[in-house]
Amino acid sequence: MVWIPGVNELPMSVMITQEKDKAAFTVRKRGEPSTAMYNLTVGDYIGVRGPYGNCFDIKDGKLLLIGGGTGLVPLLRLITFCKPSHDITLLMGAQTKEEMFFEGLANKLLEKNKHQVIAVTEDGTYGKKGFVTDVLEELLQKNRFDAIYTCGPELMMYKTVKLATSNQIFVQASLERMMKCGIGICGSCCINDDLVCRDGTIFDGNHLMQSTEFGQFYRTKSGILEKI
Repeated sequence: MVWIPGVNELPMSVMITQEKDKAAFTVRKRGEPSTAMYNLTVGDYIGVRGPYGNCFDIKDGKLLLIGGGTGLVPLLRLITFCKPSHDITLLMGAQTKEEMFFEGLANKLLEKNKHQVIAVTEDGTYGKKGFVTDVLEELLQKNRFDAIYTCGPELMMYKTVKLATSNQIFVQASLERMMKCGIGICGSCCINDDLVCRDGTIFDGNHLMQSTEFGQFYRTKSGILEKI
């Protein structure tokens, strides 16, 4: 949890950095806290508590990683825990070319692995045109993966998990929900009977497909369920 003094806290994944003894965060301007963090300058202070939550269960063999937007951050860290023997395909999704980050970094992290990085933009300004889940369907027709890992917009993850489980492929998704305390007290991040901060943020696909809320509803700041 990252605290912006005088504003609020944000649940964030720690971005990898090649600078020793330093941490980094990737932020997209959306609401007041993220905008305040985006506007920080050198010398400003933030507070950090954690880390909280669980981690990916990295299988051997051929892996498929699917990330959308800033959801690529935890997947890039996952790559750093992979073995040179892993055969890794990374699907990177964005709305447009200007939002396609980390491709160079991903290739550098994967240079010791057999790999391919596939960029997909919704408007076709870079890489393949369309949605990453469309490319996923194509890949599943031609390849057999041992595991799939995904993070990004929930509708993207829902379709990914649904496709993976229907093909009997082990899949995990890192969820993002409204989160206030980060330690399982406030209940604001609940999805059915699970608390994302306490029981996740990473969940197995078979478990998620039993949820009536995953990919269907989200909770507002006041806890009201609304359709995604």
